[in-house]
Amino acid sequence: MSFSEYRNSTQFQIDKNQNDRNSMNPAEFFGTNEFGDNSGSSTVDDSNNADVNVLEGGRGGTKTSTDQYGRDFDDPEFGQPLVKEENKEDNRIGIRTKPFGKYSTRRQGGVLRYPLELMTQETDYLQIDIQKYVPLQTYRSVPGDGKRYVTGNNFSNRAGRRTSQNLTTKPLINDGTILLPIPSDLKDVNSVKYDSSSINGLEAIGAQGVTEISNFLSGQIGNVMSGKFDGNKAMEEGKQIIGGLAGDVRDGAGTIDAITNYFDKRLASQVIGIFGGNVSPSDLLARGNGEIFNPNMELLFGGPTLRNFRFQFKLTPRNEKEAEQCKLIIRAFKRNMAAQAEGGISQNGNFFLKTPNVFKLRYRSGNRNHPFLNRFKQCFLSDMTVSYTGEGIYSTYEDGTPVSMILDLSFKETQPIYDIDYDERPGTQAVGY
Repeated sequence: MSFSEYRNSTQFQIDKNQNDRNSMNPAEFFGTNEFGDNSGSSTVDDSNNADVNVLEGGRGGTKTSTDQYGRDFDDPEFGQPLVKEENKEDNRIGIRTKPFGKYSTRRQGGVLRYPLELMTQETDYLQIDIQKYVPLQTYRSVPGDGKRYVTGNNFSNRAGRRTSQNLTTKPLINDGTILLPIPSDLKDVNSVKYDSSSINGLEAIGAQGVTEISNFLSGQIGNVMSGKFDGNKAMEEGKQIIGGLAGDVRDGAGTIDAITNYFDKRLASQVIGIFGGNVSPSDLLARGNGEIFNPNMELLFGGPTLRNFRFQFKLTPRNEKEAEQCKLIIRAFKRNMAAQAEGGISQNGNFFLKTPNVFKLRYRSGNRNHPFLNRFKQCFLSDMTVSYTGEGIYSTYEDGTPVSMILDLSFKETQPIYDIDYDERPGTQAVGY
């Protein structure tokens, strides 16, 4: 065992205490000795802290730099002094037992930038502004609504002109701006959802018939209420509707035998279903007659989609200041994409979680928006990945900062793109959205 290991061992403490007992008066060692001799015996009163003084910081011992066992408080080899048994349950320094209250309402802004160099009028970069999420309390999203457009403000529009000395050195909380270089893989993808739909002839005529009959009945109810109802005329109109539908069925099927054959196959499929079979009338038509119903297939509009954007940045800090900016940038993304723990209408209920902050993205050129590249709507940061071994090997500077890091960010827009977005600002700028 080495000397360092011995000094940290229990045996060393036992030996030291024994040496102290041999060299010290019992009254000096135990703090009190009513016998006044060197027998080592002592008496302790009813107090649990018998003659143990409490120094500043809660340390026990005499009013010196050592505790009741002769250990030096300033000697790190001996660690922390012993904790009295009755105080152990209250020794919870650093453990928070009460809610944060309105912690999520804090705001601390500023500008973070990588690389550290000052932006010029010709510098292109990606600007990411952190803003509070505002819910749509009307329960509906209005196409072309400009409330969520990226318009910026006087401060964020001048963020690129900040000097290195004016960059923040504190974490961004619910506010602030992050400036990053234009990624090497730059693209935007716009897509719209379409779905294939099919309906056979009988289904189409049935849908048409239901529509016509519904309109007919609505009209007759209106005539009854207005006193214009004519029974004979209504009966003639009803016959025309029924006759027209029957003619459409006859023309589509070709013959009465074809219609009868189809209903026979439909009845057979239902009987088979009673016994657990799963055969459609079209399957029976294909097997028995070598024909199927025309599906009248068509591609129909299924709705807009939400765009995703993925960016990858390689961070290679070259000095202490730039390393600090990289650390704060990573922390800012982590902090502001996280769910906010204080929710509820009263801002203090732990039954609820509040929506994380949103991010406004803009390609910038100097102190203006980029004249060509695409625009963004407000985005959530849905995924974030940080690789601290950017070169495939673990390597750090003296202060522990990784030499190379890779930052992957995946953003998703909060609203889809509509045609009118290209007719209003900032959609009219450059290539639009």
